[in-house]
Amino acid sequence: MAITVPNLIKERKFPFILTLSVLLLCFAFLIFTDTKSNPYLLFSTSTSTSTATSALQSSLPSSPPPPRQNDGVAAPAAVAVINADPNSPRIDWKLCKGTVAVDFIPCLDNFKAIKALKARRHMEHRERHCPDPNPRCLVPLPKGYRIPLLWPKSRDMVWYNNVPHPKLVEYKKDQNWVRKSGDYLVFPGGGTQFKDGVISYVEFIQRTLPTVEWGRHIRVILDVGCGVASFGGYLLDKNVITMSFAPKDEHEAQIQFALERGIPATLSVIGTQKLTFPDNAYDLIHCARCRVHWDADGGKPLLELNRILRPGGFFVWSATPVYRDDERDQNIWKAMVALTKSMCWKVVARTVDSSGIGLVIYQKPVSPSCYEKRKNNNYPPLCDQKDGKNSSWYVPLSHCLSLLPVDSKGNLVSWPMPWPKRLSSKPPSLSTESGAEEMFYEDTKHWSDLVSDVYLNDLTINWSSVRNVMDMNAHYGGFAAALIDLPVWVMNVIPIDVPDTLSIIFDRGLIGIYHDWCESLNTYPRTYDLLHSSFLFRNLTQRCDVLDVIVEMDRILRPGGYIVVQDNMEIINKLSPILHSLHWSLTLYKDQFLVGKKGFWRPTIGETKS
Repeated sequence: MAITVPNLIKERKFPFILTLSVLLLCFAFLIFTDTKSNPYLLFSTSTSTSTATSALQSSLPSSPPPPRQNDGVAAPAAVAVINADPNSPRIDWKLCKGTVAVDFIPCLDNFKAIKALKARRHMEHRERHCPDPNPRCLVPLPKGYRIPLLWPKSRDMVWYNNVPHPKLVEYKKDQNWVRKSGDYLVFPGGGTQFKDGVISYVEFIQRTLPTVEWGRHIRVILDVGCGVASFGGYLLDKNVITMSFAPKDEHEAQIQFALERGIPATLSVIGTQKLTFPDNAYDLIHCARCRVHWDADGGKPLLELNRILRPGGFFVWSATPVYRDDERDQNIWKAMVALTKSMCWKVVARTVDSSGIGLVIYQKPVSPSCYEKRKNNNYPPLCDQKDGKNSSWYVPLSHCLSLLPVDSKGNLVSWPMPWPKRLSSKPPSLSTESGAEEMFYEDTKHWSDLVSDVYLNDLTINWSSVRNVMDMNAHYGGFAAALIDLPVWVMNVIPIDVPDTLSIIFDRGLIGIYHDWCESLNTYPRTYDLLHSSFLFRNLTQRCDVLDVIVEMDRILRPGGYIVVQDNMEIINKLSPILHSLHWSLTLYKDQFLVGKKGFWRPTIGETKS
């Protein structure tokens, strides 16, 4: 029977007719509603359907990327999708070229500058030599690259194709650093000094010096010459966060392995310049056969450790001079004895474990009285106060002994509260000026509320896929503190052109570095899952081109990773066309939070303009 209105009436299907009429009226109302009343949209609704469709298609990768694990986050109602503007200037993107293109680090791979160096004795060739102008090429993906494994599985295994470097597998096969197993690189938790495994080694340190109290008294550690960072990786289970660092050298891609595993790490070297950390930052510094000649050049390398070690903090040195009797090792040991004594470091433990591996633990003084009682009061000399606090960006190593920290009233700065109280307590290095403490607590509450209300609930971020986070303008570290209960870690960056608050971040039990965002960062490509920028660009655009900063963000962000830019609409409108030209998807929340998600798109021959 034909479906007609008379038949429907005859069959008494009045409810159906009523429902159909209501639906038609609602549809008509939606069609004629002025959609431009939505305050979050950046594009005009007068754009034709065909233009909007083509704009959307232009923001998609040229080929579909591999699926993201646990992906798929529905956008809250207040979030607007930002479509690409077809009238935006087109950018001629090109891939980086050369043998290191896939792992290109501009300031460490400047071979022209490295070749021109007059000396390499002090690791000058491993230090930063940034090109001018900044390269604007995009790093290609390794063949067969896949979305990284999720934490905590990633601590023990990663995709081989993501970091296809086999040299360490062969070179360290007898020490259980890393093994290749099918499609994976597997990290058994071994190391040169970890003959019984890293867990046993960590417990050995605790037995040797019970006052260490992992995760309570000792919270923030620096691991010098960290290998693949298994020491720091396993200390995470004890609520200890370790900054693992090593140079980009013949130990191929060790820091890249660490970051792929989801372990905090950075590329650096103790050469001719200070490390990019504040004074008196670390609770403990660790070196297990780290191949640093501590007494070289008048002891400058060890004096640098003294600068960044907190008063009362420990230096754990596990190396052959501690426990072997051959002439070479004993000569090194005697030099260390003389140097540490002149620095007023005292030996609090020296022992050998059942595997034959030994270590010595030194402690930095908490009072300046020893400095005044030294027999040779001029060696090493005390640093002048005019050397300045926390001036370590492109600053030569000092041949002097850093003064113990005092507050603005001249009182010695105390050790922070036990973890986790130190995260939310008043930091010892916080200014004693009026209003400073109130400002700190207000900042902490601000970020706690903002992360809880907006970042975790209203932004289009799949937090289950996020492990490595960078806060590009960290201030007091409030963003990192607000994320403390998530299975993520945060690299807090203090730009060199803003007030120095990095000591406060370390006081809170967090980690960070100094950096100038007009230059490339010391990290491998594809090493972070989320980059966070809170009002960074307003000052940055006065010193450098925003395009260079976006290229660097694209370099260090993983495919499938996110950026969150909190800023005003003027900045957001500058960034959006550049990000769209990289085929990123963009959303905007309340005209203030720009969320970008990086895809797998890379320019190819014949398709470079976007």
